[in-house]
Amino acid sequence: MAGIFNKLKEKLEKTRQGFVDKVESVFTGAHRIDEDLYEELEEVLIQSDIGVTTSFELVTLLRKSVKERKISDPLMLQEVLKEHINALLGEESPLYISPDSLSVYLVVGVNGVGKTTTIGKLAKNLQLQGKNVLLAAGDTFRAAAIEQLEIWGDRAGVEVIKQTEGADPAAVAYDALRAAKSRKVDILIVDTAGRLHNKVNLMKELSKIKKVIQREVPEAPHEVLLVLDATTGQNAIQQVKLFQEAADVTGIILTKLDGTAKGGVILGIQGEARVPVKLIGIGEGINDLKPFNPAEFANALFAESEEE
Repeated sequence: MAGIFNKLKEKLEKTRQGFVDKVESVFTGAHRIDEDLYEELEEVLIQSDIGVTTSFELVTLLRKSVKERKISDPLMLQEVLKEHINALLGEESPLYISPDSLSVYLVVGVNGVGKTTTIGKLAKNLQLQGKNVLLAAGDTFRAAAIEQLEIWGDRAGVEVIKQTEGADPAAVAYDALRAAKSRKVDILIVDTAGRLHNKVNLMKELSKIKKVIQREVPEAPHEVLLVLDATTGQNAIQQVKLFQEAADVTGIILTKLDGTAKGGVILGIQGEARVPVKLIGIGEGINDLKPFNPAEFANALFAESEEE
């Protein structure tokens, strides 16, 4: 466990510099707890891609704790803020896996967030748990999407059900469901097109795919997973809201956390969208997709960078 913690701490270094170090400087630079401190803290939180609503909420909670606990030393505030961040991140929310029947995951997200790559890593992750996995190439809109998914399928050792470019994604989902049922597969992961320029078409397409899935497996999809790129910062919060309307998202996979100072967006997602982050991407390797453990994340975020 210490190894995982140290790796996570190392991967969050940029976010720690862009968020925690700035927060710490607000507290160490203050002589007393006053309105100026709260305003400066709120500004730092907003600049750290946490979002206006969540930043305001955290500062409000901090004010309340200061009053209730009669805190007068600014240096005590970082630990109190960490408590509230822990509470905001909530409990660990693992992926649903049926113990005795097919589980279906629908994966959504805009182009460029690493959706196809993430599906390949997720397939490998599930395989390592002893699950039999099948992939469906439902992004028939983008020229390279099917080929890209096949490459990741090969890497993960997982078969991909596909049709030609431009085919009906719902038909691909249907073929994949029939194959998954006949082969007694544990988990079917369905890729989808990542376009958002016409939300109406996106909603219609996802609705059609869902209807096909539900005809074959009435309680499916068991997870609708939205892939977000952490480097987009607060734009990720807006994407959550759009896809919530279009697809009833059940969980989030946050990629590229290792390459950004904007990892604070995870707090904004939890604070504003109230959708659990289920997995995080902390590297380019096939094994760098990890279950999101909120307490572990908060501890790694606030850990001293010298402690290696």
